Amino acid sequence: MRYVLFVCNHNAGRSQMAQAFFDRHAPDDIRAESAGSEPAARIWPEVLEAMREVGIDLGGRRPRRLEREMQLHADWAVTMGCGDACPYVPTTVEAWDIPDPAGRPLEEVRAIRDSIEAQVQKLIAEDLDAIRSDPTAHRLRLERMLPALADEFEATRSAGEIRACADAVLARYDDAAIRSHVLSLAHRETRDCLRRERCDALAVAG
Repeated sequence: MRYVLFVCNHNAGRSQMAQAFFDRHAPDDIRAESAGSEPAARIWPEVLEAMREVGIDLGGRRPRRLEREMQLHADWAVTMGCGDACPYVPTTVEAWDIPDPAGRPLEEVRAIRDSIEAQVQKLIAEDLDAIRSDPTAHRLRLERMLPALADEFEATRSAGEIRACADAVLARYDDAAIRSHVLSLAHRETRDCLRRERCDALAVAG
């Protein structure tokens, strides 16, 4: 399983529409999430109406805050017109220059909606193989795990062994359908393995 994360400031328009269109058009092995650095209280009414016109009901969704865990488990991210205010996401990131639909008349929101759907379809048509194979997110998660592991095990394990064990353990979670708390789980499993006389993850990696 791979995850694409759509990010804008308020998660009340652009990123919600992008997630919905990705869910509609993408294959089942790649899922979408969306979030904002400063989420609004609700999705913009004009966005709800425009999406209903194309058969997508966003009425049950609420804007979500971009949490660290969500940032860390994304395999690919798309920022949407937030410029310097876009939050950092530690993976491959592409930027779409999409105007904010907030407060715009329905006719303009329809045009924004159609532009977002076209961008999503282009992403699916051109980048699915890259999303499935891109190692950036895995590598960054690994680099985040290593300092604490090195501090704990440098007296008993070589740097190569620590890295190989963490890499092998973390790889088990790359295709997880749900990645909540992946770093915590992988860190705990790596520590348990490195404490043993024979680390099973190292045996597999070797």
